[in-house]
Amino acid sequence: MQAPLGNLVPADTDSGGERQTEARAGRAHFQPCRWPPVNHCQSSPSTVVTLPALQEVQHPGMKWTEKQKRTYTGSTLPGEKKDTTSVPFPQSYSPEYVESGWYQWWEKEGFFTPEYHNKLPHAASRTFSLCIPPPNVTGTLHLGHALTVAIQDSLARWRRMLGCKVLWVPGCDHAGIATQSVVERRLLREHGKHRQDYGREEFLREVWKWKNEKGDEIYHQLRKLGASLDWSRACFTMDEGFSRAVTEAFVRLCDSGLIYRSEALVNWSCALGSAISDVEVEMKQLTGRTLLSVPGYEKRIEFGTMVTFAYPLEGVEGEVSVSTTRPETILGDVAIAVHPEDPRYKDLHGRACRHPFTERLLPIIADALVDKELGTGAVKVTPAHDHTDFLLSQRHSLPHLTVIGGDGHMTSLCGQWLEGVRRFDARERVMEALMEKKMFRGRRDHPMSLPVCSRSGDVIEPLLRKQWFVRCGEMAGKAIQAVDDGELEIIPSFYTKTWRNWLSNISDWCISRQLWWGHQIPAYRVSLPNSKNNQEELWTWGRTEEEARQRAVTKFKTLPSDITLSQDTDVLDTWFSSGLFPFAMLGWPRKTPDLAQFYPNTILETGSDLIFFWVARMVMLGTELTGQLPFKQVLLHSLVRDKHGRKMSKSLGNVIDPLDVISGVSLERLQEKVKEGNLDPRETTVAMEAQRKDFPKGIPECGADAMRFALCSHKIHGEDINLSVSQVLSCRHFCNKMWQTVKFTLGALENSGSPLGTTISPLSSIDRWICSQLYSTVLQCERGFENYELHSVTSTLQSFWVHSLCDVYLECVKPVLAAGNGAEDGEVQRARQILFHCVSVSLALLSPFMPYLTEELWQRLQPHGGTADPSTSLCVQGYPQSSQLAHLHFPQEEAEFPLVQEVARVTRSLRIDLLAYCFQYLICINPPGISNLHLHYPDDSENSPHVPSAPRPPKGCAVGVVNHSCQLHLDVQVDAISKRREKVVCTLQQLHAQTRTPKYQEKVPERVRKETENRISAMQQELKNLEDQLQALDRGGNRGP
Repeated sequence: MQAPLGNLVPADTDSGGERQTEARAGRAHFQPCRWPPVNHCQSSPSTVVTLPALQEVQHPGMKWTEKQKRTYTGSTLPGEKKDTTSVPFPQSYSPEYVESGWYQWWEKEGFFTPEYHNKLPHAASRTFSLCIPPPNVTGTLHLGHALTVAIQDSLARWRRMLGCKVLWVPGCDHAGIATQSVVERRLLREHGKHRQDYGREEFLREVWKWKNEKGDEIYHQLRKLGASLDWSRACFTMDEGFSRAVTEAFVRLCDSGLIYRSEALVNWSCALGSAISDVEVEMKQLTGRTLLSVPGYEKRIEFGTMVTFAYPLEGVEGEVSVSTTRPETILGDVAIAVHPEDPRYKDLHGRACRHPFTERLLPIIADALVDKELGTGAVKVTPAHDHTDFLLSQRHSLPHLTVIGGDGHMTSLCGQWLEGVRRFDARERVMEALMEKKMFRGRRDHPMSLPVCSRSGDVIEPLLRKQWFVRCGEMAGKAIQAVDDGELEIIPSFYTKTWRNWLSNISDWCISRQLWWGHQIPAYRVSLPNSKNNQEELWTWGRTEEEARQRAVTKFKTLPSDITLSQDTDVLDTWFSSGLFPFAMLGWPRKTPDLAQFYPNTILETGSDLIFFWVARMVMLGTELTGQLPFKQVLLHSLVRDKHGRKMSKSLGNVIDPLDVISGVSLERLQEKVKEGNLDPRETTVAMEAQRKDFPKGIPECGADAMRFALCSHKIHGEDINLSVSQVLSCRHFCNKMWQTVKFTLGALENSGSPLGTTISPLSSIDRWICSQLYSTVLQCERGFENYELHSVTSTLQSFWVHSLCDVYLECVKPVLAAGNGAEDGEVQRARQILFHCVSVSLALLSPFMPYLTEELWQRLQPHGGTADPSTSLCVQGYPQSSQLAHLHFPQEEAEFPLVQEVARVTRSLRIDLLAYCFQYLICINPPGISNLHLHYPDDSENSPHVPSAPRPPKGCAVGVVNHSCQLHLDVQVDAISKRREKVVCTLQQLHAQTRTPKYQEKVPERVRKETENRISAMQQELKNLEDQLQALDRGGNRGP
């Protein structure tokens, strides 16, 4: 028999292993373990056929042993090109060795700048621009950031290799709330002072000092991940240029009436002492009575209960019972509301109740906003502390009484017995007072949504404040229209419904923050000589104080000398400045070359959780301020969760630092990090126990390439990503597979003589097949990248490298290379050339995902090609394109080869059943179009081709079905099985005799007795298998796979 596409390779041999097939072209045979030589049914020129041995499938859990870390010891200075010529090639892959040195060289050479585009021989007249979602200056990267970087960098590197002029701008957000909190805690810990002890200017100097000391850590982490960012354009949102853009945006929006100042209820965090926006409020769902930790309170506070108490009716006997989840706000009640159609209260419309603590009369009003089914159907109205009540007050002209201050303490309106008391302590006092006055009517569990500040964990307090707001309705309509008209594409498309629903119901955006760190609002309160007794606030704004003064002169028709300006002490919401990032990073409002060339950005890629925080606001602000959408596409990826599907949280102990995955970390260090955090003792215990369970030996060193590849291997559109470290470790194993493959390739090319060049001419079937497989791989990579299906690209590349290149082609060329006569051997030289071509192209295909490893291997491989500039990098080479490899597409070979692989699978299956005691095989088949496979066709076959038929298989063969028209026959050696059975029986008799000797238990050591027992058990099992085979063969031997 002759195999149709060259060698059929074993899956158990690694490209870097020691086993090599001795077969040579012209000697077709199988080479499985314990098989006798194959007797071919027909002698003819043929190629090598080697069947894969069986592989044991390991459990997918994280099993690993500590690997020896290798350190690069070359004499390369930082920023110089890494020496890969004089340094020996290590035996195995080590991430630390591979990743050292390359990034400094890439950065110094300017490979990541758009200016380098002019040096590319394959440069195209296209641009590709995007910005990184600016991480907080206070933070460290988590796996969500790592996923964003992995996706964005893969796209940027791919586009750069395609010849596009690429600009990927790094940035960092000043993170107003987080940064101020960090510095305040530091000053309190080190100096025992609060920020108020310093004053605003001195405190801001301390913040800048901290930023200059710690602020670059995030950039170090991005470099460690291999992100190909243009660091010469790095952008911090508090830089002078960016601050100028923020001021310009505020002034323009004020001038157009889209920013206004108003008194309204805002979401207030007492812990922060600041307002926050709607999207920064998390709704915690409670099913009933729940005790929760609240910042500033030692004991846990009760939530999820409904309290009912009575208000006595004024002028008549009776009472009205009302229910509330917030009894501490009773002192701010100004009315009682009922539904106009509620029969229980029909007779009470227009009456009033007397407040039990303030003696204030509370009118009973009727309004359809009231839910008849909630509580008693009568609700207390507290306009200054509830959004619905505020709306009721506007409808019914009710007063607003603020009884809780911004610091979370009760105000003077509550009276001396509550003034200055913390709000949740006041809750208990009010409950006690109601009981004393016999007004308490009960308390019960009540499912509810509790608003919590995502920044501080504090329970939100709705407070009435005069703030600056962005009028969002009109801008939101334009953002919806842009998607509906196809001007802005959201990927995946199912987010368009979310986009439309949220923007259709958007509220005006409160942008005032009561902080010191941030962009101080460029608005000024105006004082005029005759306005001291005027309660109305007078405001102006400007890019500078002088401009604001001139505006005030014009607006209030007065002299400059009559005007006193006081700048608003609040700062702008951090998301306001982040919303300007796509154009402010390019120099806006100045008309810079970067703005003209790279705006609008090509794409925005970010997590789906930022669609409201960031994406919608960028679209609204960008369209309004520049007249253009800030980007043409929005690519949203899923959220990263732990392997159990849980959201990553410090309190659960499942937050993973990407740098720990890259470099490895011990369990002890993981536990130290938890202790260094600000969790309470109970949460610390839970987190540490979770770490001990998930990472009993810590986290192994996986490297940046493996982590990036693992992240991009998940389907990023749709369901959340459940990532485990074991998946990253598996990708590290793939990295080692690549390392061993190139190691073997370099060994094969050592004596290749002259450079191999790029022109290849595959002659044999197996060469044509692997080249065609590579062409198909390139084609699938193009489609995957174009459709942003990176998981498809990574899967295709890994499959080609492992299953086609290593499992098949390398095993086929090993005997050719081993038996060659040197560089003058044409067949050997062709094999080298094809091997070099496949490995080089594959490294280029993988480069966007694995920049470090592919650079290291490509640089070592290129001297044998003789075509690449030795001073250049793989990251600026041309990305392989299917149009360049179309001449290497051989569809016939690709179509035929699966049959050979299926024959191997069926043969392997029969070998399992028959313990591999097979003497020869024959195939009976009728596949049209395959002429180089020696076949036997039954005499009654209607479609037999006009080619010679091989001899009929002998009787008694074991038969496996390959497909509906193909069978595999194995001529099993019955005599060999019988002889083996006799030998096993003899051995068993001898072993049993040993165990029956006198005093066997006393004289023979326990270890030897145990070994003998195990051997007897194994021999008994083999005897049973042999007898089963002989019985099966006696029944005719026709066995399926």
